[in-house]
Amino acid sequence: MKTLQFREAVCEAMSEEMRRDESIYLMGEEVAEYNGAYKASKGMLDEFGAKRVIDTPISELGFAGIATGSAMNGNRPIVEFMTFNFSLVGIDQIINNAAKIRQMSGGQFNCPIVFRGPTASAGQLAATHSQAFESWFANCPGLKVVVPSNPADAKGLLKSAIRDDDPVIFMESEQMYGDKGEVPEGEYLIPLGVADIKREGGDVTIVSFGKIIKEAYAAAEKLSEEGIECEIIDLRTVRPMDHKAIMDSVKKTNRLVVLEEAWPFGNVATEITYQVQNQIFDYLDAPIEKINTADTPAPYSPALLAEWLPNSEDVIKAVKKVLYK
Repeated sequence: MKTLQFREAVCEAMSEEMRRDESIYLMGEEVAEYNGAYKASKGMLDEFGAKRVIDTPISELGFAGIATGSAMNGNRPIVEFMTFNFSLVGIDQIINNAAKIRQMSGGQFNCPIVFRGPTASAGQLAATHSQAFESWFANCPGLKVVVPSNPADAKGLLKSAIRDDDPVIFMESEQMYGDKGEVPEGEYLIPLGVADIKREGGDVTIVSFGKIIKEAYAAAEKLSEEGIECEIIDLRTVRPMDHKAIMDSVKKTNRLVVLEEAWPFGNVATEITYQVQNQIFDYLDAPIEKINTADTPAPYSPALLAEWLPNSEDVIKAVKKVLYK
């Protein structure tokens, strides 16, 4: 094992895949000369040159479209959005072309492309730069949506995403790029669509993904001191979703809390709640609790932002509620 920052794990994954396959290239704002807005492509321009690490104009619709057409013609582009908030400018290419072209062409075209960058809040970036888009993209058939929470998962999942023949939305966090963690040496991949049990427990299941899962870890440690043992499932891939991992855990604990950094209406937690009650309702000993942000645009004020975001105390309250404590 070696210790890497999240940004280093992302860079290592992209670099290893680009050495393996010359059809892979990276494009986006500031990915080349500046080494990436968050330094996730540091050193890649020097190694691969300006034809494979490409700085783009501030035109997400333009370079998302160029990459989509390129993928349809045999290349495997990686597109970095400085933030997925900016992907809204290019979402027509993602939804109406990349996601649908395999079906619309009767299987004549694949679109092996990765759209990656940070999602959700990152401190005082205000309402238009603090939105979580996982459920938006997961709603569209044809897209795979990946949201890693640590460096090891980021590397293994990104390598799998780059090799996938379908478009993949790979969502990171500005607040995780400096996170350090152990990453396996040598070649390894993590299959898309497979969740991971990060902590075993028998009293309640907590399902989460991305950076907000840290609040579940903090809550579980505090609850353990009271004799309450939480099982934490990291989805890692939102679509396809590992329903079996969730169901197996809930069958054991009989209680479920879903933690997600997103608005409460029509999100990933809502889908999980429906699937569990639809498939294994008789195993539930309490109504499912889901924890989301407040149902407002993200505030700028630090005090209000702290109230807007879910935290470990929210998780503790939800766990105790499903345990009737």
